[in-house]
Amino acid sequence: MNCTVWRSDKKAGVYLYLADTHDWEAVPAALQQLLGGCQQVMQLNLDERDKLATEDIHTVKTNLAEQGYHLQMPPRNHAGVIHYGSRK
Repeated sequence: MNCTVWRSDKKAGVYLYLADTHDWEAVPAALQQLLGGCQQVMQLNLDERDKLATEDIHTVKTNLAEQGYHLQMPPRNHAGVIHYGSRK
């Protein structure tokens, strides 16, 4: 399964995987508007991989097969709250 990965110009850390068997019309208009312009960053053959850096490869493959695209959102930062000084 081949796909092209696009980086959103409008939303930092957001990537769209688009199956090579689909074009931009597979992506809902509302999502296209949210992404704004996109830059192609890489092409992948997912059949040659066992895993991806930040996404579950099985989820990506399923989404590409079922809807023609997969949306990768930026990782969430779970920074803890630091308390300074004494508590009363």
